[in-house]
Amino acid sequence: MDTLTPVERAKRMALIRGRDTKPEIIVRRMLHAMGYRYRLHAKDLPGRPDIVFRSRRKAILVHGCFWHRHPDPACKLARMPKSRVQFWERKLEGNRERDAANEARLKEMGWKVLTVWECELRDLEQLGNKLSRFIGKKS
Repeated sequence: MDTLTPVERAKRMALIRGRDTKPEIIVRRMLHAMGYRYRLHAKDLPGRPDIVFRSRRKAILVHGCFWHRHPDPACKLARMPKSRVQFWERKLEGNRERDAANEARLKEMGWKVLTVWECELRDLEQLGNKLSRFIGKKS
């Protein structure tokens, strides 16, 4: 049972950002500090990837573990809520399916795609290495 009224829940859900999230901003700042330059939210690409390197044909998707159903069983951020389980399963599975379809379309277009999960921000050194390997040398 939800502890909020439908109106209160709607207001709270409306505050959840779809872009410029804290995890996304952390990754962007890291990339900038590493000397990489990029574009944001490319409208002409499937799913509007968060970070785009056009000349390299590489895209980075920064996913919140909860909203995008991080498949790692060790990730505690991806836990399913205990209330309205059916609603959340349907909603979050739809997000996961949409993400997979967008990633497949990007790959069909010749793009390489890297997904950065919110929980990976706990080890910034390891994440920095992962980003460098994916993007390659600075131009």
